[in-house]
Amino acid sequence: MEKKTLILSANDVNQILETYGLNRLMDTLIKRTTDHIRSYDPEKTEIPIRSGFNYENNDPGLIEWMPVHKKGDEVVIKVVGYHPRNPQKYYLPTILSSISSYDTTTGHLKGLADGVLLTALRTGAASAVASQVLAKTQSSTLGLIGCGAQAVTQLHALSRVFDIKKVMLYDVDDKAMNTFSDRITMLDLNLEIVFSSINDILNTSDIVCTETSIDVGTGPLFYNLKTSDHLHINAIGSDFPGKVELPLNFLKQSLVCPDFLEQAKIEGECQQLEDSEIGPVLSDLVKHSEDYVYAKNQRTVFDSTGWALEDQIVMDLFLDLAKEFGIGQEIALENISEDAKNPYSFMLKAVSV
Repeated sequence: MEKKTLILSANDVNQILETYGLNRLMDTLIKRTTDHIRSYDPEKTEIPIRSGFNYENNDPGLIEWMPVHKKGDEVVIKVVGYHPRNPQKYYLPTILSSISSYDTTTGHLKGLADGVLLTALRTGAASAVASQVLAKTQSSTLGLIGCGAQAVTQLHALSRVFDIKKVMLYDVDDKAMNTFSDRITMLDLNLEIVFSSINDILNTSDIVCTETSIDVGTGPLFYNLKTSDHLHINAIGSDFPGKVELPLNFLKQSLVCPDFLEQAKIEGECQQLEDSEIGPVLSDLVKHSEDYVYAKNQRTVFDSTGWALEDQIVMDLFLDLAKEFGIGQEIALENISEDAKNPYSFMLKAVSV
């Protein structure tokens, strides 16, 4: 029996986004992410800490895998490469990835998709979900520290749930700041965009997203800087042991909420904290948001290291839309022999009697 795998190339993913609509897709993804996190049950969905290979050479980086097992249904695995020198040296995104979905009944590979755009989308959606719980409802000024690819989807997602009127930018790369307005033209946002310093961003913004490629051991991005009393930070860039964006004293003065606790303690901002200093995880925030209304009036941090559940959510959404729109290519990728006990059966010739 022939089984086919639905392949979604980069062009297919782009076509799905354009066909469904950019804002509509982000809105749908934020809603799906909220709903799935609200119903998340660790007894039914198994999510181990990601693992992989890290290497130091002329092009240091890592390749890692992020699996999630929805019991009785599917296993989704994202394989992601993080190489901070890609944009300048190879004109490639810092993050390259692919996502695969397997049927747990047979092990059949149901779908394989580009993960670059999907990762950016789901990371933005996760920040929007966390910010809705932790940031002031009237937040209108967004600070972006780091103006690369992640900054675009962070702004997009947050603009769908907050009335953002002003964006303050900082990046060590002037080109990243100078091109930011052009790179967000498709969002059609009526914004005041201001080049700023980290100090002014922290002192003025309601919400800040840090999405930098700061090297291991060189952080944090700032030290004893004044911030607004209600500042909420989505900390995106810390994703490796020893790599941090926020200073310890700031974390200790804030409610720090990780997406995935055990992973964040190894490679997120939470690696700097004792267990007793870490706040509720994202699933608790979403399930019991009424218990955290007080947090909107204090400093808060969403420690976003990337949760494989988010990859499953965005992958399933794109597979659903691909089938609805007839986008993608179905390929008999797996070698399924006519005789399950003979992998060489295709070589047998019919014998005439």
